Amino acid sequence: MYAKCGCTEDARELFDNMSERDVLSWSAMIAGYAQNGLGKEALALYEQMKQEGMQPNNVTLVLLLKACASLAALEQGKQIHSEIIKRGFQSDVVVGNTLVDMYAKCGCTEDARELFDNTSERDVVSWNAMIAGYAQNGLGKDALALYEQMKQEGMQPNNVTVVFLLKACTSLAALEKGKQLHSEIIKRGFESDVVVGSTLVNMYAKCGCTEDARELFDNMSERDVVSWTGMIAGYAQNGLGKEALALFEQMQREGTKPNEVTYTSVLSACAHSGLVDQGRYFFDSMCKNHGVTPTKEHYACMVDLLGRAGCLADAELFINKMPIQPNSVVWMTLLGAARNHGHAEIGRRAFDRVVKLETKNAAPYALLSNIYAAAGKKDELAKIRNQMKEAGVKRIPGCSWIEVDNQLHAFVVGDATHPQSKEIQAELDRLVGLMKMEGYKPNLSFVLDDVEDEEKENAFCGHSEKQAIAFGLINTSFGTPIRIKKNLRVCGDCHNATKIISKIVGRDISVMDANRYHHFKDGFCSCGDYW
Repeated sequence: MYAKCGCTEDARELFDNMSERDVLSWSAMIAGYAQNGLGKEALALYEQMKQEGMQPNNVTLVLLLKACASLAALEQGKQIHSEIIKRGFQSDVVVGNTLVDMYAKCGCTEDARELFDNTSERDVVSWNAMIAGYAQNGLGKDALALYEQMKQEGMQPNNVTVVFLLKACTSLAALEKGKQLHSEIIKRGFESDVVVGSTLVNMYAKCGCTEDARELFDNMSERDVVSWTGMIAGYAQNGLGKEALALFEQMQREGTKPNEVTYTSVLSACAHSGLVDQGRYFFDSMCKNHGVTPTKEHYACMVDLLGRAGCLADAELFINKMPIQPNSVVWMTLLGAARNHGHAEIGRRAFDRVVKLETKNAAPYALLSNIYAAAGKKDELAKIRNQMKEAGVKRIPGCSWIEVDNQLHAFVVGDATHPQSKEIQAELDRLVGLMKMEGYKPNLSFVLDDVEDEEKENAFCGHSEKQAIAFGLINTSFGTPIRIKKNLRVCGDCHNATKIISKIVGRDISVMDANRYHHFKDGFCSCGDYW
């Protein structure tokens, strides 16, 4: 009782003073820790349990697996797995489901899938655990494929299933599949579930359909802080800062108290729309008005706000005055701003901080390399490449997805393995010719390799989002909007090229990159070239 009321210290005091303890006593205390986000304490108590000679049961081991999952403690999870096999609990469906969940939450989706496939008895929780594992690890396509298998085997989804499938659609910007799921939700009567409704709003908003998202939001019979925050975040990601702030004001008028995630979305809306004064006001007032203490995410949003506005010196000063230790995200945000504004000195300082915190992250090397390449600093560029090689860091390839006829197609930078690669290249060549007639000149600073300009231009045609656009144009009818998801931030040249393409082909093109949504129409982008 004390543990479930959040009073773990009181629970522990009672536990320690018990004259006699059985396995249920230990399981209750371990559960208390696990359910209150105190995974380390749960695992430490298990060690004490073993030292005192008490044998765990299947419930104890399930709770310990949940603690491991919350901590992403893979090695401890494997030890618990061995204990499960030793005690013969692996055939227990609840234990099996929790094992799948633990491996997935530790990023081991292949191990999770092997366990799932070898489970003799599977219920809807089993399927949900594996679908959730794929969705949470960025493997949306695998999550959707598993759902198809689930239906073929006659297993009916529940509201939890559709929530994770909607998240998979969101990660892929797979709007058509999301719409099909929406129909399934209506058919099964899940639409009134506040979590399902909030996830639907989020899916439509993050697929660029803010009007559809808002209609769903307005028609929700019940809204919680997650619903409001999801809609505000959707506006923010689509560059609709004023709409986001107006909804934030409405949220407060209707009596819903914002939380720290809400304020992250509000500050992000200000950053993506250049609303510097408003962003400063909300950051300064969040603690005073709602008791929300700024976290590293809020500080990163403020650095983003100042950096996007070109106030790089202010952003760096802001970081140096932070009352908490800045993490790699904060410094990466400053480095990204330095890349956008071509500030090599601040970029170098931010880079040095990032690589101390994340030794194997390729992103800071790519950003600083872009700064040096754009500035023509060949010696510095060579040094940073060598440093990257010595550190054993590999670049993350750009990848873009497009959904056509209910099928997802992926393109990797420089890849020519797609069955329609020849047609795609021909379409790209046609587009480049038309673009040049419109005055397009490739910004060759975005290609880092020391090659001739003609070869650089050819490299640009291989950028994944350009391939996806060309594929969409040759496989959809005139007037059909083209929606693309990219795993990285869209580069400046691809952004300029897509604006021109949208004009010459008369299509609406939407690109969801790592930072935000870009809506291209008639030669303009919704971001106003502010991203």
